[in-house]
Amino acid sequence: MRTTNGDGALRLRAEPEPAADVCPQCKGSGWISKRVSVGHPDFGEAFPCRCQQTSNHSERLASLQRYSNLGPLSRISFAATRGEGPLPDAGSQTLFAQGLAAARRFADDPSGWLVLTGPSGSGKTHLAVAIANRCIERAMTTFFMVVPDLLDHLRSTYSPDNPVSYDELFEQVRSVPLLVLDDLSTQGATPWAQEKLFQVFNHRFNAALPTVITVRGPLQRLEDGLRTRMESSQGFSQVLELGRYNTKLPRRIGDIPSAMLQRMTFPAFDPGSDRATAGKDRESLERAKDAAQRFAANPDGWLLFTGPHGCGKTHLAVAVASASLERGMPVFFAFVPSLLDHLRGTFSPDSTIGYDELFEQVKTVPLLILDDLGAESSTPWAEEKLYQIVVHRHEERLPTIITTSYSLDELEETKPRIGSRLMDSMVVDWEPITAGNYRDQRRRSSDRPGRGRPPGQGPQRPAQP
Repeated sequence: MRTTNGDGALRLRAEPEPAADVCPQCKGSGWISKRVSVGHPDFGEAFPCRCQQTSNHSERLASLQRYSNLGPLSRISFAATRGEGPLPDAGSQTLFAQGLAAARRFADDPSGWLVLTGPSGSGKTHLAVAIANRCIERAMTTFFMVVPDLLDHLRSTYSPDNPVSYDELFEQVRSVPLLVLDDLSTQGATPWAQEKLFQVFNHRFNAALPTVITVRGPLQRLEDGLRTRMESSQGFSQVLELGRYNTKLPRRIGDIPSAMLQRMTFPAFDPGSDRATAGKDRESLERAKDAAQRFAANPDGWLLFTGPHGCGKTHLAVAVASASLERGMPVFFAFVPSLLDHLRGTFSPDSTIGYDELFEQVKTVPLLILDDLGAESSTPWAEEKLYQIVVHRHEERLPTIITTSYSLDELEETKPRIGSRLMDSMVVDWEPITAGNYRDQRRRSSDRPGRGRPPGQGPQRPAQP
């Protein structure tokens, strides 16, 4: 028989007979399965027990609560949920608000599957439990289980001393009217665990049984049999991300410093009178700004800015990022040499983030900015990592901005595999900037009398040897 302790963890123990207030036929669940052969229309289906017709509403809810395995989690409700969610950044708060609305709709009419993904602490379990408690209030039989615990309990049923059979627990998980599976991991599953989970998923998918699943880590890293059922293209399954993956990364990896966001805006980018440019140089700045504004309005494909250091490439990339963040679109900003340093750092035993987690975020984030491609140390490992990122995002056509001081010819020569992807005009909008270093122009201008500093107070230069 199944019981729960104070922390909500499932416990299995033998009892000579059911308690007096628990129906001996359904053991308090309110639902029974018919013993019919495989292939019978009723095989694997759950049917209301006769006790539902005789018990009052409060007794029924108490029975459902005991059956649910929620334990102390029964206190969590939509009424006690903050609409902005637990993460501080605006992008994650927008995603959580959308997830909260979808969770409420699912709880009011449970059908199909609802899959919640996101980093740790983004509110996945909270919304899943709120759905479970709401469905119990509506007298729907619900069973909550943390996936690692489920696998442990299934393994324990093989023990000859365990009073609960494997078939009893497995059938309960497969056929309960609403199943909530929490903390499905994308890493470390054994072949046995993958097989058991696939059997549960496949049965509930084929029987169209309502299911809520929370996933730890990017969905793309799940075993294909599980992932394809969660990503059903028939409208059966809805996948929602609740938070930006880089929110919890150390040192705010992937975030853009607030000073850059405030300084590098579209209004502050003036290709005209404030620059010592004329003719084709000014035209290249104007074209680049127009392309950035179009991309910001509708991020699609790739945007490649090339040109000398200080010409405004990063400024335009950050301006696009700012517009995207205001709309709640997650952005990962990566100065390429620093990104590679962070990836190397994940192999340290002291690292608080795994390599797979960081690498997957860079590959799959809705908008990626790779700043100063070519400035990194060109090792075979670095080239391979960059190539993998570029290939994945190119094949998936994920919005990406790349800035580099290399020309396309130089990229093809020094990074031929990456350069060939950047030559794809069907995906990449190449905007070469021919204007010079704007920072040098401002410095020389401010050094002249009457421009920025009083005469004689320019920067002191060391005497030349």
